[in-house]
Amino acid sequence: MLPVDPADITHQLVRLRLEHRDLDLAISGLQANIASDELAIKRLKRRKLQLKDAIARLESAQIPDEPA
Repeated sequence: MLPVDPADITHQLVRLRLEHRDLDLAISGLQANIASDELAIKRLKRRKLQLKDAIARLESAQIPDEPA
């Protein structure tokens, strides 16, 4: 297993959080429109959940393991 650079994880977290926020804004905008595409909203919400899971995994990877 290759060592993981903490700076790389931090950059990934920033990128994922920005994409998550942008999706949140896009979903809000689509939901405000009465004639919005429900399928598009569901896809955006699914992607947003995937990003949330990826963010949680990366945050967990930043926590150092405790020695046994």
